[in-house]
Amino acid sequence: MWFDESRLDDERALAGADARLRALAESGARVRREAQAAAEAVDGRVREARERPRPRAVVAAGAEARLLRAVLEAGCPVPLVAWSAPGLPGWTGSLDLVVVLAPGGDDVAAAGTVAEAVRRGADVLVACPPASLVADHAAGRDVVLLPTTSGDPLAAAVVALDFLAGAGLGRSTDPEVVALALDDVAVRCSPYRDIAGNPAKEAAIGLADAVPLVWGGTPLAARAARRVAEALRSGSGRAALAGDAEQLLPVLEAARPRDVFADPFDGDGGASRPVLLVLDDGSDDPRVREQGGHLRAVAAAHDVRVVELRHDDGGEVARYASLLLQGRYAAAYLGLGLVPA
Repeated sequence: MWFDESRLDDERALAGADARLRALAESGARVRREAQAAAEAVDGRVREARERPRPRAVVAAGAEARLLRAVLEAGCPVPLVAWSAPGLPGWTGSLDLVVVLAPGGDDVAAAGTVAEAVRRGADVLVACPPASLVADHAAGRDVVLLPTTSGDPLAAAVVALDFLAGAGLGRSTDPEVVALALDDVAVRCSPYRDIAGNPAKEAAIGLADAVPLVWGGTPLAARAARRVAEALRSGSGRAALAGDAEQLLPVLEAARPRDVFADPFDGDGGASRPVLLVLDDGSDDPRVREQGGHLRAVAAAHDVRVVELRHDDGGEVARYASLLLQGRYAAAYLGLGLVPA
């Protein structure tokens, strides 16, 4: 495979990827749709939740448990546990709140977790389609069901975080702010915007001939990095690695010197070299800035290209959503540009 960057501005090639790019462009609309549906369905339940005694602990269970923890941890007034294994911690009971995101609705493990939480008498907050396997197990007086229809994990997470903030268990997450950030990415990364002014197309070109090492310094940027690496692997069929700075540094330091005479059509003409993809959410944390500076310095010393995606406006969830969507656009364009040699 080799990368043909002309395909990124070719109307016929872009038409072939229309379904995937359209799904990315509709990310903001999905957040708005889910937020509106949830607000109508649980009107009054937020106030009721705020008036009740605080739970002993919040257990975020399931596939997106670590995302919920990354957002809630700093502002949650009670202990918070991310539990991604099947079932629930043994101590979970009637004094606790269990939060489950199951936007697909047919997740057997999530359905089992919800059923176990109900059986133990815990309060339950679940985001899932109202007519689904998970919803069938979410019957109970202490269950709040946030209806979802899009199957989008990010939209479901935003809806759940908004509810928890209203209940006094986290910092405010405004769905409209998140949706606007996603809309902004859809405009800047649109297939109709040419390479010169399109950060996702530029990133795809930078990633085309090497193995991406994806890094984000804050907890949410690191979470976005893992999701972007998954998208890059899926979109290109190539290796992509996300990790902490100490995990990526040995790979950068072991990079072979660039061979300017390597044949790009040779199949190994540089494709085994790394490229550092930095997801920058504008954090002013000294530790994050020091790690980012060190990674860039090591990359420069070993002649490793650095590609950056940035978003430093709005709340932390909006910044996370923007970086994630930019990375997914870059993955889509990378897959589009790769053609058989």
